[in-house]
Amino acid sequence: MKRFVYVITDRNRTSLHVGMSSDLLKTINFYKEMPNLFFDSASQLSRLIYFEELRTEEVALHRFNLICKFTRAQKEKLIRDVNPDWLDLAIGLSYEEMMLQDERMEPVKIGKAA
Repeated sequence: MKRFVYVITDRNRTSLHVGMSSDLLKTINFYKEMPNLFFDSASQLSRLIYFEELRTEEVALHRFNLICKFTRAQKEKLIRDVNPDWLDLAIGLSYEEMMLQDERMEPVKIGKAA
């Protein structure tokens, strides 16, 4: 089963949270819809800025533990290497998921009645 290791931040880029998930879109939606239980609205974690897709849970757990030990500067370098503008990657993932769902649906052909 695929696992994802990700980094999510708030709109001011003050907090960097490292996480691991088997369903990245569901996890990101949880963060976005979560009431401000732990943070005020400015510090609410809502922007996916980095993720890795890994094949097994063991590999993902090892990578998760490694990234968690990184300093802030190391995490920023990791992010900037693949996402220099710190764009919200969840937008692209949502679009990709939508396109995959459309491909799974077979088009209905309307033929002329005889």
